[in-house]
Amino acid sequence: MSTIRRLRRRPDFLAAAGGRRFHTERLSAQGRLREPDEERDGARAEGLFLGFTITKRVGHATERNRIRRRLRSALVLVADDAPEIGADVVVIARRPALDAPFESLVEDLRRALRTVTRPPGPKPAGAKPTHSPDRPNPVRGPRRGRNRAAGPSPLPVSMAPDGSTDG
Repeated sequence: MSTIRRLRRRPDFLAAAGGRRFHTERLSAQGRLREPDEERDGARAEGLFLGFTITKRVGHATERNRIRRRLRSALVLVADDAPEIGADVVVIARRPALDAPFESLVEDLRRALRTVTRPPGPKPAGAKPTHSPDRPNPVRGPRRGRNRAAGPSPLPVSMAPDGSTDG
């Protein structure tokens, strides 16, 4: 039986968000595999660390707490099948988890843990390398939108017949 401990610090939640993902109607999971020499609270971090996120958008406090209790109970049943690997996993609950059949929550959690803690496989021989983070993605091109550098926006200038501008 694997030991599942609680994920407590915000940086650990954020780090898990950068890993592999799993989605169902009732929950999403994000997870990352830890380095073998990583430490938590002065001791070597071993085993699975899991945290829950249930936002206010899901419902009132009583509903969020009920979802959290249901997920914890499902986790007790899944703990025997949990992978024996060093990983951080964040489970993000959605509103349907409140009324979903308990068996479906258990199965979703079991599949989520299996998916997000799966070790990376070997790269296929013909696989193309992913783009570098400091270069724009060649498929999408440079990012455009609200976060681009502020600067003067080009305004249309109307020209008079004699070549002068009106402005």
